[in-house]
Amino acid sequence: MSKPKNAARPRLAGALAVTVLAAFLISLPAAERKPPRVRAGTPPAETNTVASLTAAALDSIVVITQSGRDGTGEGVGSGFVISKDGLIATALHVIGEARSLRVRLANGRHCEVTEIHASDRKLDLAILRVEAAALSPLKLGDSDTLQQGAPVIALGNPLGLERSVVQGVVSGRRELDDVAMIQIAMPIEPGNSGGPLLDFKGRVQGILTLKSVMTPNLGFAMPVNLLKTLLEKPNPIPMSRWLTIGALNPKDWTTRFGARWTQRAGRILVEGSGAGFGGRALCLAQAPLPPRPYEVAVRVKLDGESGAAGLVFGADGGDRHYGFYPSAGQLRLTRFDGPNVFSWNILRQVPSPHYKPGEWNHLRVRVAPRSISCYVNGELVVESEDDALPDGNVGLAKFRETRAEFRDFQVGTNLGPMTLESPAPLPDALARRIEKSGAAADPDLASALQPHEAAGRQALLERARTLETEAGQLRRLAAAVHRQAVQAELLKALEGPEEAIDLFQAALLVARLDNADLNLANYHRQVTDMAQEIAARLPAKADDAARIAALTKYLFAENGFHGSRSDYYHKANSYLSAVLDDREGLPITLSILYMELARRLGVKGVAGLPLPGHFMVRFTPREGAVQIIDVFNGGQVLSRTAAQDRVIESTGGGFRDEDERPAEKRAIIVRMLRNLFAIAEQEGSASDALRYQEVLVGLLPDAAAERWQRARMRLQSGDRPGAKEDVKWLLDRQPPGLDVDRLEELYQSL
Repeated sequence: MSKPKNAARPRLAGALAVTVLAAFLISLPAAERKPPRVRAGTPPAETNTVASLTAAALDSIVVITQSGRDGTGEGVGSGFVISKDGLIATALHVIGEARSLRVRLANGRHCEVTEIHASDRKLDLAILRVEAAALSPLKLGDSDTLQQGAPVIALGNPLGLERSVVQGVVSGRRELDDVAMIQIAMPIEPGNSGGPLLDFKGRVQGILTLKSVMTPNLGFAMPVNLLKTLLEKPNPIPMSRWLTIGALNPKDWTTRFGARWTQRAGRILVEGSGAGFGGRALCLAQAPLPPRPYEVAVRVKLDGESGAAGLVFGADGGDRHYGFYPSAGQLRLTRFDGPNVFSWNILRQVPSPHYKPGEWNHLRVRVAPRSISCYVNGELVVESEDDALPDGNVGLAKFRETRAEFRDFQVGTNLGPMTLESPAPLPDALARRIEKSGAAADPDLASALQPHEAAGRQALLERARTLETEAGQLRRLAAAVHRQAVQAELLKALEGPEEAIDLFQAALLVARLDNADLNLANYHRQVTDMAQEIAARLPAKADDAARIAALTKYLFAENGFHGSRSDYYHKANSYLSAVLDDREGLPITLSILYMELARRLGVKGVAGLPLPGHFMVRFTPREGAVQIIDVFNGGQVLSRTAAQDRVIESTGGGFRDEDERPAEKRAIIVRMLRNLFAIAEQEGSASDALRYQEVLVGLLPDAAAERWQRARMRLQSGDRPGAKEDVKWLLDRQPPGLDVDRLEELYQSL
């Protein structure tokens, strides 16, 4: 995708939402000028300024880093000193759970964290004790007396950039999850959760913890009086014990390929994507395995039926093992012979009425000398005589972004009867009432089901799942109908000779893929009005050069259209409609707008210039030199050398003579769709990526690369028949560069 040198990196969404809020690490931009240095602990002047308050408090601000889920990456947050002998206050989500921590003081010295002196999950507060003396504590205020409208400042270390400050006011008090929090109006940003909120007497009034996802000028802080309750009644935990909170006992389990495995209340929980093929992660039992025949069983519950998690056996501690688990609502027996898709064999995949989506399901595998028998909830669902792998470890597995829970893990020679007790069936009359409960309210149904609590609850949940499944299917069908209609309209718009194609209309249709309610006629009227406004300023005999100059001035100098830098990878930048709404976009969308206005002004010789990584516009006047116009940078006219330099800044390499050929309109639309596809992949949205890829295949029906991408997206979205169709297409045509043997293996596995 084209991007400027300093473009923001793709954003990965993910945070704990509280109504419209998300608990992000909060940060502030560093000031250009450093405030005057004041000795640590010096009381602020009687007439306080942001500079004097900041200088007095900076030596009390610390940087807190925690290890990531895989033990390698780091999360960075803030804290502040509250006692001379080494107590540091911060937000609980800054330190995570069972993570190793480091604290760096303002003088650059690292301190060892010896204990979590106090913590409270509901309040999102924590107090650390470090090995340090003679620290500079901040004075704690009385947050009950903090008035609405009072000026405040926030301090912290955004993304490790220290000594940052921002000023704002107290907007009010708001109850969130039964906690009265301080609402503040200031432009806080991701990076310094746990930092202090100071009043203009230098006293701590709150601990920064929440940032709004709706606006940059809305945040929240925990009142400091709640921190005082932790100081009064601490619950100290030595770091040696903190690091084992929720951790699996290494005598019982060993994990492979990352993800986050924890244990609570007798259950093993896993979340996050593993590093193995398909997001695979393993948790292998360390107990000795009995000789065949042996059995392994567990109860598992998935957070969604698009995920996959269950049992593994015959594991060599690396990439080779068997697996039996629910996936996409079906039961699957697989054999992994290596690290990639070509060494993955699906031995059996079957639907089963005995599997209960969204509930605890009992999985059990019996491994005999020459057979494998797999059960779900006491019912035999899969049998196989596969014996390619020798005996190895048994344990648990999860795939993709699945979040799953496990309990009652067992291994033995014989784990007892294969059947599980089921609640007594519901009377037919009650079952019929439940079948009708989705269409009309039945106020007496709960009372009628009380004598049949277990069976009634199970029947209600099954009914709910049925309705949810039907609703999901209808939503997917509605999305497919819309996508196919827009795709057909787009293909029609790109038919015919190049000069007859309406590029502006086609680009609007790309935006309509994601917004069924988009009114294209409004944007045609808007651009017509823009062109008429420019034309009205021109003399009757204005030449093309004058028209181009007027167009450039109108768009960039007078109306503020600009290239997106701070939010480059936002999907809106690829929607021509949003570019017109927000006056911000990518090089390619701004170029389309520029070319359309030039066309409406009657300018000849304007075309898209598809330079690598940075789309531009080429203007070839009737007389004079060719102009290269960089619409992303305010319509600057560049020489070929300057354009080459700009491409090098974006991509690290220059462009060739063939890159200077005018872009065909169909190729421009393909480039837009590939931009959207890349963003969807970065954001982990398989459904969005598949939607764009379906249209790309429609536009490029003979392109092998597009077929392969669609096969991959279909497989990732659970559409195995569709993936098989695309793989078959590739095998039938065998385009150059294709590994036929591996593709044949994939086809057979599908």
